[in-house]
Amino acid sequence: MAMMPHADPAGAGTLIPEAAQDLATPGQSEAKSRSMFRRGWEVFAENKLALAGLGFVIFILLFCFVGPHIYVTPQVTVQTQNYMCHPSSAHLLGCDDLGYDVVGRLMVGGQNSLKVGLAAAFVACLFGSIYGAVSGFIGGIIDSFMMRIVDAVLSIPFIMVVIILAVLIHPSAGTLILVIAATYWPGPARLVRGETLSLRTREYVSAVKVAGGRNSRAVLRHVMPNAIGTIIVQATFAVADSILILAGLGFLGFGVPPPATDWGSMLSNGLQYVNLNTWWLIYPAGILIIATVVSFNFIGDALRDAFETRLQRR
Repeated sequence: MAMMPHADPAGAGTLIPEAAQDLATPGQSEAKSRSMFRRGWEVFAENKLALAGLGFVIFILLFCFVGPHIYVTPQVTVQTQNYMCHPSSAHLLGCDDLGYDVVGRLMVGGQNSLKVGLAAAFVACLFGSIYGAVSGFIGGIIDSFMMRIVDAVLSIPFIMVVIILAVLIHPSAGTLILVIAATYWPGPARLVRGETLSLRTREYVSAVKVAGGRNSRAVLRHVMPNAIGTIIVQATFAVADSILILAGLGFLGFGVPPPATDWGSMLSNGLQYVNLNTWWLIYPAGILIIATVVSFNFIGDALRDAFETRLQRR
């Protein structure tokens, strides 16, 4: 009768720690991820200007989107009785040439400026990131051809293209988003393409190719998620640039059509009465444009440092 082999106690003892190690691996990975996130936040928090910028962005979002429900003013019908009235308890920053309360106008204009800025940055970074990732991943002649298109777009004077498109297309919030995105996407495309050239040589991307995976899967599931740091940082700067571009278009008379407004249109309208010493039509809008753009730039700088720190620790 054959005897069944019995388990070696020493061997069993060596298997238990390995099994425990395998079971602990997900927790260790999660802990490492939390540690990297915590370190990234610490680096971000060390930048006091970024924290101030983040605080101001939160304030301006509440001011523009919650403020109108608290400080209610008519912003559609003309209020002739309030024509160019000076700041008072009834109108904290006075009224403009149509009788609109300036504080309420800043809220409405901020809504349009932020909506267009955020949406244009999202569209430009989404299209530019996919374009750059595909170009860098495929490489070769196709990469060269796609990058020549990017160079051609970048060689055209930016403000001229924006003005021409704004004139040809009836201005509205939607068309302004497309106009700004159509001229801004080459920047994100070049950055993501450079990141992709490095990522496509990594082992996990090579494994997808060996396993017969499609290029689209490798780009969307492996390349772009690992380039998310570059994309987020570029998107933050894109929001600031988009708000500034919209302000420039509004200043030149190509902003959102009335009765809606944006900060650039308000600034342009206020300069028409600069000789009347109506400071409340000029300074508030100008200060909000500068402060919002600078705040997003501070946040972008700190995010870049935070992501670089996380990558160094990986």
